[in-house]
Amino acid sequence: MQLDLLDGVFAVARLPADAATPNWAHAGDLLSITRTREELSIVCGDVPDSVECQRGWRCLKVRGPLDFSLTGVLASLAVPLADAGVPIFVLSTFNTDYVLIPEASVQTATAALVRAGHTLQ
Repeated sequence: MQLDLLDGVFAVARLPADAATPNWAHAGDLLSITRTREELSIVCGDVPDSVECQRGWRCLKVRGPLDFSLTGVLASLAVPLADAGVPIFVLSTFNTDYVLIPEASVQTATAALVRAGHTLQ
């Protein structure tokens, strides 16, 4: 897979399931809003300090678009990262997949992915 390391640092926020989408959730290189019965999760670049979130994530984008018939895409990324001890948070869109990794693990993660045969830009 060809991967791009997106600019910026991201946060993963959790709000109540019935919360309105807040004004601070804004478009950038990456914005993901997911609502379930249990929560409203928002991944974006800037989250207020008062909001429950996990900060300090960098994002690897799989170059796409990916065909829906492909299998093992995430496994090819998740397994080498797990073997290297790098936690991940994954997002998928119609076109491709995004793997968020802790900012402190970028060098470890990219080295593991290159060893596994992936290309990083």
